[in-house]
Amino acid sequence: MWPYCDAEDWSVLPPELNRRFNPAFNMASIKQAFNEAVERVSTVRMPVPTRLRDLIRQIRAARTAAEERTVVNKECAYIRSTFREEDSVWRCRNIAKLLYIHMLGYPAHFGQLECLKLIASPKFTDKRIGYLGAMLLLDERQDVHLLITNCLKNDLNSSTQFVIGLALCTLGAIASPEMARDLASEVERLMKSPNAYIRKKAALCAFRIIRRVPELMEMFLPATRSLITEKNHGVLITGVTLITEMCENSVDTLNHFKKIVPNLVRILKNLILAGYSPEHDVSGVSDPFLQVKILRLLRILGRNDVDTSEAMNDILAQVATNTETTKNVGNTILYETVLSIMDIKSESGLRVLAVNILGRFLLNNDKNIRYVALNTLLKTVYMDTSAVQRHRSTILECLKDPDVSIRRRAMELSFALVNTNNIRNMMKELLLFLERADPEFKAQCSSNIVMSAERFAPNKRWHLETLFKVLVAAGNYVRDDVVACTIQLISETQPQQGYAVGALWRALEKDTSDKQPLAQVATWCIGEYGDLLLYGPPSEDAETPVNLTEDEVIDVYQRLLWSPQNTVVTKQYTLLSLTKLSTRFQKGHEKIRQIIDTFGSNLHIELQQRGIEFSQLFRKYDHLRPALLERMPPMETARPQANGIIGLVNGEPEPEDEKSTILESATTTSDSSALLDLLGTTDVGVTMPAATTNKNSSPSSTTAHNNDLLDLLGSLDLNTPTPVAPTLPLQPQAPSTPMFSPTNNSNFLVDGLLNTPSVQNELPNMMIFDKSGLKITFKLERPPDIPDLLVINMLAQNSGSTILTDFLFQAAVPRTFQLQMLSPSSTVIPPSGQVTQVLRVTNMNRASLRMRLRISYTGPTGPVLEQTEVNNFPVSTSQ
Repeated sequence: MWPYCDAEDWSVLPPELNRRFNPAFNMASIKQAFNEAVERVSTVRMPVPTRLRDLIRQIRAARTAAEERTVVNKECAYIRSTFREEDSVWRCRNIAKLLYIHMLGYPAHFGQLECLKLIASPKFTDKRIGYLGAMLLLDERQDVHLLITNCLKNDLNSSTQFVIGLALCTLGAIASPEMARDLASEVERLMKSPNAYIRKKAALCAFRIIRRVPELMEMFLPATRSLITEKNHGVLITGVTLITEMCENSVDTLNHFKKIVPNLVRILKNLILAGYSPEHDVSGVSDPFLQVKILRLLRILGRNDVDTSEAMNDILAQVATNTETTKNVGNTILYETVLSIMDIKSESGLRVLAVNILGRFLLNNDKNIRYVALNTLLKTVYMDTSAVQRHRSTILECLKDPDVSIRRRAMELSFALVNTNNIRNMMKELLLFLERADPEFKAQCSSNIVMSAERFAPNKRWHLETLFKVLVAAGNYVRDDVVACTIQLISETQPQQGYAVGALWRALEKDTSDKQPLAQVATWCIGEYGDLLLYGPPSEDAETPVNLTEDEVIDVYQRLLWSPQNTVVTKQYTLLSLTKLSTRFQKGHEKIRQIIDTFGSNLHIELQQRGIEFSQLFRKYDHLRPALLERMPPMETARPQANGIIGLVNGEPEPEDEKSTILESATTTSDSSALLDLLGTTDVGVTMPAATTNKNSSPSSTTAHNNDLLDLLGSLDLNTPTPVAPTLPLQPQAPSTPMFSPTNNSNFLVDGLLNTPSVQNELPNMMIFDKSGLKITFKLERPPDIPDLLVINMLAQNSGSTILTDFLFQAAVPRTFQLQMLSPSSTVIPPSGQVTQVLRVTNMNRASLRMRLRISYTGPTGPVLEQTEVNNFPVSTSQ
């Protein structure tokens, strides 16, 4: 009991024995002292480890994180000491406590080897804890992971079904590719076992193995086919799950399993028509879990296959009509049935039935069911718009739902239903929604209303009224593109300009501090058409102001300019508009000049510059003021494309004539040259590909004409400032870009600005992004006559089953490059659809190209933002 010591070293003994064990004492006293020490030691017992429930109580009783760490560290220290002492009595209990500590987030890796010892134990209770610990504590990065393969193989051959089940569960949870290949044959053998419990576990394990190692799929095909004939529902549902995974991963396997469609139809029919079965009944429905699994497999097998879809049309109709709808279990089956009907090549009557089911979902009191219905209708509306239109009133009622998620989906679906026939009623409801909508909805809703009105407006007057209502209802949440669109519409609609200026004046008289976009549109319109406001013919609108004087208009402008609540941009619009009014009004020139002079000392540099330059128009350049400030010509530009506002809100394809007539007429060659003179330069630093001249015109005139247009509209690099001579800002900040009419050189403009030259050197395609169903590919091309120019055709494809909206692709390159990004084809990518965009990169220094990308869109789970970098461009791109 005590350490051995020589007679000369008694210091190692306890003090009370040191005196008695001294050789100076007799033997009797030594024996007595020894017996007393043995008796005291025999009464000391080894401490019993804390039970798991006691440890949980101690941790929950901790008031602070520090107290919790103290309890956990103390228990971990004790567990380590028992592991070192090879205490096999309490190993099972210690591992159980260690797993609980691991779930709390504390390190527990030191118990990995002890788990292996428990797995090797012949006791089932030890194996159960050991395998559970292996699933939680082991992964492929641990060396201990390799030691468990032999234990799994031994237990897979055990005579106890529960031990085999433990081994199969663990193999499916932690199998590495190497382990899966080593034990796949054992799993395939167990899938043919006469024991239903083992077959079920083996099928689930095979499902996990195929996910890790897809090439092992062929090994399990024969055994999987036999699982469909099972009577046991547990084995049957695992077999259907395994077949679904195989079909999703391999087209060949999908074609192989299309033969089992009649078997699946028969199983599903038996489940529907079967009577009450206590073993499988859930709220009066026979095995809804198996029904949902079979419906999903049928959807995969029938996709894009007319014959297979026809074989399942009848059973889908029976499920849709015979399923109980009063319980949530029945609604689950109906929802899966709707997805299957809309995904396969089903009959039109069956699709109408599916949409009607979703319409009934909208009337359900459960908000989750209403949300699911709206989400599904949003995907369905592009397949059968007329069927969804029947439920338009119910969808509009969902705009008043208190749940924000339901309102958002209802808003998106409402815009998808807008067409020429219902535009008036739909806009009335959506404008009411915009007025009371939360701020987070206003920007998107207002842009969608503008785009819908743009596409389906019955007349110009109604169109203008709608835009004005949007500006009032959305306030400061209106996007800049709405302002540009409204200004453009007023400019090109001459018969309605009198009405527009009157309506905007009435809005401007009120407080517009919370409606800055409205103030910008109003001041621009009044600046252009102020003479119509005071001296124009009376409007049919009874609300047109009467006896309005110039001083009243100037006073309102003065209030806007001096209001601290107005933004600098609004004051820029107002200051330029007031300067233009000096040529529209018959009097008041002196008062306008005094107001403009006060901005010559403004703290904001932009307003100060405008004030100084505009003041010169009343002094030195007074003779030029009427000509410089004359009314702008109509802006006959193309309507905003999908990237301009919101995209194609109702999923209809863009008309071909709109694509082909992007460039429309407003000026001639002389006009463009004059405008270049006003800009003060004819060299804007543009590098454009050379083009073939028209055979019917002289080379010199054609080249000069093209150069003028290209200098004005060429590929201006936004990262490089364009040298412009200091001139007076004669027009407001351009709300839209002026376009040119197709002439004999229109093909050249289209090729130079929007497309790529007809003869190009193609480079290898690059897959630069592939995530969540969105794939983005670069097709690289180099014009043969411009070695410094690289044309990148971006192709974004949606391989998912849900629509992607608000798609935005952004790119950035180093300063040694010049990048021009043309407008994308759309911002909405429907399922199996695509979006294209052209990028033009100029490499003057022959450097290696690197590009940083920012990709954003709105998917089924909400807004998504992804960033990536492409630095593996082919070497030929820098040559």
